[in-house]
Amino acid sequence: MAEIKAPVFPESVADGTIVEWHVSEGDQVNRDDVLAEIETDKVVLEVVAPDNGVVTKIVKQVDDVVLSDEVIGEFEAGATASTDAPAAAKEDSAEAAPTQAADGGEPKQAAAPSDSEQDHKDQSPAVRKAAKESGVDPKAVEGSGRDGRVTKSDMASPKLKADPSIKSDSGRPVAESVGERTEKRVPMTRLRKRVAERLLSVTQETAMLTTFNEVNMKPLMDMRAKYKDQFEKRHGTRLGFMSLFVKAATEALKRFPAVNASIDGDDIVYHGYYDIGVAVSSDRGLFVPVLRDTDRMSMADVEGGIREFAGKARDGKLSLDDMTGGTFTITNGGVFGSLMSTPILNAPQTAILGMHAINERPMAVNGEVVILPMMYLALSYDHRMIDGKDAVQFLVTIKELVEDPTLLLLDL
Repeated sequence: MAEIKAPVFPESVADGTIVEWHVSEGDQVNRDDVLAEIETDKVVLEVVAPDNGVVTKIVKQVDDVVLSDEVIGEFEAGATASTDAPAAAKEDSAEAAPTQAADGGEPKQAAAPSDSEQDHKDQSPAVRKAAKESGVDPKAVEGSGRDGRVTKSDMASPKLKADPSIKSDSGRPVAESVGERTEKRVPMTRLRKRVAERLLSVTQETAMLTTFNEVNMKPLMDMRAKYKDQFEKRHGTRLGFMSLFVKAATEALKRFPAVNASIDGDDIVYHGYYDIGVAVSSDRGLFVPVLRDTDRMSMADVEGGIREFAGKARDGKLSLDDMTGGTFTITNGGVFGSLMSTPILNAPQTAILGMHAINERPMAVNGEVVILPMMYLALSYDHRMIDGKDAVQFLVTIKELVEDPTLLLLDL
């Protein structure tokens, strides 16, 4: 019998919470199948099967707190799950077979499980967790699983069963109304709680200030329209706007080292490398994976890295290494339609660039009104570290490089 253990957590992670079991006791699994997910303060970690075999026992349940390398279950390598008919027959006989009374009297019929006990048994840990968070009773939800069982996806978008006691005009049962003034109280996930703590501490412990500028996106859009097909054919990845902003920010960081620095107690740490975090959104929350040494990356490398991070975030595959470090961050609220915002610093970094939606606006160009695609840029910075003059000139540098991409090519 082998042990199923939680991953070894880094020193900065004290413990984690089991958020989902993908298997039940007695399930047959293959090597590297995902058995469970453990959420820490920073990332969701997967526990995989060490070999082909059967999960014999689940020691730690959903919502249980586990420590690094702690046993959460048991596993029998090489075993196969019993799926033959006698198993079902044993269950039937167990329900019907009488048991001998302890005092030697008349045998007693074994008590059949109650409806509530059976319902609980039929529900997976993920379904029970979803029910606890949403307040929706799984018994009232139409199940799409085998034998009508309710699955995790059913709980994500619950479709209530028809109530036979409520009839429509046609005489057919209709779904029961859940009302218009409902409330539900759910605990914060560890990730959400940690993000909230960090954002609150940043606003309280830094002298955060935001400066704005606007950039004409037409030159960049024209360049993208002209070369996007060749770029994708050559490099195997699409040409987006983010890669040029990353390269422009890298060049601006070289010119203004204070923006690439951080504060450590009473010391200023100037970083001789350029690791830029790119904020990506997922169902589990906001993550900031880091592109390493962006000064050595091509635009194709940047685009490929961002695409890889987006896929990992969507699939819950981002690792702690992906999100460790970073000297500067870029966040793009424009993908959600944000016109302007004041991004919050990603501590211990001292600056963050906010991109926004591209909107056509009338602009004065050489004495004429011209309709141009414009974007507002926002730079939030820690005024304890960065002077206003440097912050404004840093943002103007990015604006100039984006409006004339050839400056990057010619290193001007």
